[in-house]
Amino acid sequence: MKNTARRLLLAAGIAAIAFAAPAAAQDAGMKRWKQGTGWGWVWGPEDEVGALNEMTDASRAAALRLAAQGRAYDLGLPYDRNSYRWPGHNPGEIMTFRTPEGVARQRDLPFTTAEQGNTGHTRWHSSAMFISDNVATQIDGLAHITHGADNHWYNNFRADQWTGDFGVRKADVTTIPPIVARGVMIDVAGQKGMEALPSNYEITVADLEAALRAQNVDVTPGTVALVRTGTARFWGENGSDHAKIGQHDTAGIGMAAARWLVEQKGAMMIASDTSGLEVLPPRPADSQFVGGSFNPVHVYLLVNQGVHIGEFHNMERLAADRVYEFAYVATTNAIRGTVAGTALRPLALR
Repeated sequence: MKNTARRLLLAAGIAAIAFAAPAAAQDAGMKRWKQGTGWGWVWGPEDEVGALNEMTDASRAAALRLAAQGRAYDLGLPYDRNSYRWPGHNPGEIMTFRTPEGVARQRDLPFTTAEQGNTGHTRWHSSAMFISDNVATQIDGLAHITHGADNHWYNNFRADQWTGDFGVRKADVTTIPPIVARGVMIDVAGQKGMEALPSNYEITVADLEAALRAQNVDVTPGTVALVRTGTARFWGENGSDHAKIGQHDTAGIGMAAARWLVEQKGAMMIASDTSGLEVLPPRPADSQFVGGSFNPVHVYLLVNQGVHIGEFHNMERLAADRVYEFAYVATTNAIRGTVAGTALRPLALR
């Protein structure tokens, strides 16, 4: 009975977030964000996009006006089979499938032979990839995290209805629209004068406010908020120093900071330079806020609020140049059924 009651209370809490009446726009033309509540399940029962619905031609044009200097910052991290990853995801392998030498030796494609006219010896390289949809620089799709005994994700899509043999069939990565939005980096490590935040450090609301004050910028509704811990500075060529990266990778935002960014500031997406955005292990109160979870901020953002999560975004050049406001541009690989855009190269344009 206790577990049943808890589930009912959790469902009621989600419903309160999901079906709150949309408020009038409070900033930047937002149609569905409500201060004190955030986003939620407010775009109808078939919606698979979440808070990114709020982008418009006007908001994209406004964001691009921030790119007056024409300078591009690559936020992507290079990835290979040795790169650091969260242990819940498979390693990747890049396997050479065809080589110039192999094409010549195999002779299995007649058009590649001299007898068929290929006297100039045109050949090629191609690779087969076995790779997780959740590695390196990525954007978590809304189907990535499920919660509850019914394994539901955003907008109450459930695994027993929408998980298939070839990936999810609702809110997969193909539903993430091209993202062009105002971006703000919140350099918490820089404001504290640290190379990187220590293990298990919880970024608080006070930390975010202090960094924003120091930077003289603010998060406004419709912003992509990027929180810097300094972890990406240890990635190097391929993220192979697992011990050093892992030492700092557990720093991140707690539930209070996540709620502040979404419910009070209107962040449309939240990203960081770690593999998981949130502090680990979670604080007990954070876990219980969503009824018990090892990833409560993920549950809150992806499932309850429809807010996408960016991970392993490289903000080191932004931090070095003290660039805090920019046009954030990202598109994901459109592989149907996958739950995250993986090994990406988002841009900060200034």
